[in-house]
Amino acid sequence: MTPGSPAGAVVDEPLLARVRERLAGAAGVPAPAAVAEAVRAEARGVIGDADMLHALRELETELVGGGPLASLLAAPDVSDVLVNAPGEVWVDRGGGLERTGIRFADEAAVRRLAQRLALAAGRRLDDAQPWVDAHLDAADGGAHMIRVHAVLSPVARHGTALSLRVLRPATQSLDALAAGGSITPEALRLLRRIVCARLSFLVAGGTGCGKTTMTSALLGEVDRTQRIVCVEDAPELAPRHPHVVNLVARPANAEGAGAISLRDLVRQALRMRPDRIVVGEVRGAEVLDMLAALNTGHEGGACTLHANSPSEVPARIEALAATAGDGSQFDSRGLHRQLCAAVQVVLHVRRAADGRRELAEIAVLRYGPAGCEAVPAWTADGPGPGIGRLRELLAGTEAP
Repeated sequence: MTPGSPAGAVVDEPLLARVRERLAGAAGVPAPAAVAEAVRAEARGVIGDADMLHALRELETELVGGGPLASLLAAPDVSDVLVNAPGEVWVDRGGGLERTGIRFADEAAVRRLAQRLALAAGRRLDDAQPWVDAHLDAADGGAHMIRVHAVLSPVARHGTALSLRVLRPATQSLDALAAGGSITPEALRLLRRIVCARLSFLVAGGTGCGKTTMTSALLGEVDRTQRIVCVEDAPELAPRHPHVVNLVARPANAEGAGAISLRDLVRQALRMRPDRIVVGEVRGAEVLDMLAALNTGHEGGACTLHANSPSEVPARIEALAATAGDGSQFDSRGLHRQLCAAVQVVLHVRRAADGRRELAEIAVLRYGPAGCEAVPAWTADGPGPGIGRLRELLAGTEAP
């Protein structure tokens, strides 16, 4: 019993468990008054003010926002929070994963948090549907979103695995990236000329290497008289440009209805008088609609793609196009020709050994006997064999 409180129920784990169970059926986040009423009911008598405050603090941690992870999710330098077990909480602050001192009471506490976050996103997470992938608005009212992925036991062998990615709007400029060492002065001049020449570009790289940040920075260089329509799974692109329209996909609800796909949105974007169409990340059959859009007079478009190097981009695009499965896919050679006609430049970003994100290569796409191939034009070590072709594409343009 908390010192100074009158005789009555002690605020212990069994009491808190009963309160949680009582509140489990409530829709949304219970109001403080409802939580207090549940505590009094389960205490079966008088409970002291100090004990009530203690109970409310304990329950608020679980019932609101990210629970024990809230402080990590609110930190401006955190990109990922990962829970492998009740005592294993990891965080990525830009320099790789590091273990934190945060602990959950037990596996049930991790499961409850995962299920509450899924419910807040309108998704289902239980034994019949043991995983979820959803997006949530930030609990603190900020502009960022949180991507929630969770897998329950026994699919996750050692208990609930919870992965949270903080998706902050990418608002940095090219100058800011250059000042931070992500772009060399020579590369900065080339990038500005690529945007000025209205070359369509693809930003490739691994997870968390800065693809969206680079894309947003490049879009910030687009002429102010042009209209940009961005299509995304989650609203991350926020270029410093006065005329940007953001379209965001929507997953199906718990009943499996109401989904709006990236393919749907790319087709809608074509009817919105865009000067440039941007797909935040190509990860499926929408690649066909994107290529079609960029081949119908919409120059200077862009997208991001998971690929370990520019040379892997054609094969990656081919693999994604094969997922269409609706009779609209191209044969391999036709698809390669479509890709080379639609996209002129591939920008490869990566994480350096010190954790810093950097532009590693600028490549040009060309069609040859083996199909579409990416030829290095610029690297940190100097120009590559594709520099001549890049100069041809940039002829008549200068960096603003």
